[in-house]
Amino acid sequence: MSAIGKKLGAWLALSRPPFHTVGVLPFVLGSVLAWQRAGVFRWGVFGWGVLGVVFVMLATYYAGEYWDDEEDTLSSQLPPSRFAGGSRVVQRGLLPRRAPFWAALLSFFLACVAALVLQLGYRTGPWTLPFALLGLLGGFFYSARPVRWVSTGIGELWIAFCYGWLPVAVGYYLHVGEIASLVHWLAVPIGLTITNVILLNEFPDYAADARVGKANLLVRLGQTRGAYLYSAIALGSWIAMALSTGHGVPAGALWLYAPVAILSAILIASMLRGQWRDREILERLCAANLAVNLGTTAVYVIAFTLW
Repeated sequence: MSAIGKKLGAWLALSRPPFHTVGVLPFVLGSVLAWQRAGVFRWGVFGWGVLGVVFVMLATYYAGEYWDDEEDTLSSQLPPSRFAGGSRVVQRGLLPRRAPFWAALLSFFLACVAALVLQLGYRTGPWTLPFALLGLLGGFFYSARPVRWVSTGIGELWIAFCYGWLPVAVGYYLHVGEIASLVHWLAVPIGLTITNVILLNEFPDYAADARVGKANLLVRLGQTRGAYLYSAIALGSWIAMALSTGHGVPAGALWLYAPVAILSAILIASMLRGQWRDREILERLCAANLAVNLGTTAVYVIAFTLW
């Protein structure tokens, strides 16, 4: 592979495009809801909105690569995992140490530009830029110092908000100019499942995080109690999904949700049996866990599209 090809591959790995789906799909849901419930959908607004969401996530991921360098270096000494230790691009010397830092700042700026285009150019409403800044506050500063939400014990709550309520609400708001109460009901199961994505992804990094004093929720709880918390959150997401059908979500969504609930039940059983101790099995659990989050959001998108 040429030097240019290697650099492009490194930037692609650093940007983590598969993980953009956890932010873009909830935004799509909010836009679909605006179309179905308010009869409003604008392709220009949708396109710039998706771009803004992607820039916020890039700022988040790049900031994590820069400020989590110490623990990612320790994790790189363990067997590789797609859900642990960052992209390892910097650790392998494929990009210089400060590359993700400057990329994070550029993405932060471009996210604000996209928000200004929407607010001033498309007149999407006065909350457009504040919503973008709120996403950046939770995402960029999840890892970035001096705030570093990840070490406060509430970083996972920020992720639940920024990948649960916020993109659904923004997807709806940009089209309609207000936020429907239904948005809140949709956001709860999505927020709970993305919390579990973060929580389970902390398991492979547990030893490295504990060693460097990265006091995230799992390090504070320990892995055994973390497994119990994971199971409780998963059960809560089932309840939230069921409750949402009584507040404007088509009842048929529960039939669509059945395979997601079954997969979630398998994950709960695996966690309670302690299978998180096997690193190879843990990687498969992390992949399935991501599918639960995406599946939950997809169920809502399909339900509102069909009914």
